[in-house]
Amino acid sequence: MMKKLIIIAGLGLGLFTACSSSKNKEKAGGNNDTTLLSQATAEKKVDPILGKLSVIGEPKLGAINMRFTVYNNTDTVTKFCIWHTPFEKLMSKYLDVALDDYTPIDYKGPMAKRIMPPPADSYKELNAGDSTSADFNLADAYAITKAGNYTIKYNSSTISGIVVSDSLKIKIN
Repeated sequence: MMKKLIIIAGLGLGLFTACSSSKNKEKAGGNNDTTLLSQATAEKKVDPILGKLSVIGEPKLGAINMRFTVYNNTDTVTKFCIWHTPFEKLMSKYLDVALDDYTPIDYKGPMAKRIMPPPADSYKELNAGDSTSADFNLADAYAITKAGNYTIKYNSSTISGIVVSDSLKIKIN
């Protein structure tokens, strides 16, 4: 019985050292793989559907008019889901709004419960290289009750398919 344990321990130690020495070779440049990435793989891929938030006019308490623009960066017609975007009437919390001190602003709008996947009529087509916009009043859905600097971030890319990489900073007087 003792012999079996010694043999098993020895085999385990041998496997452990073999794995760790191969990792050390790779770290030290011992990997001789000279396969090059294709240029297309090496280049940063552009997101096909991009979104951008902007302010219309001067934001003030009660009237924070905004525009949500979606761009098709492909050379074909593409679709995005309108759920969790301003392209449908207010149905969900698709923005994170916070004061400069990171205090979140409460969402006061409705929250729709939906069954996945979205039906076909929940998608909007966008021609190649085209864009579309929807305007909305941020104050209709968020309890913004005092002047200050705010950060607004789109949070629903996984549902809509729209990538909005930048947050928007606004000052409300």
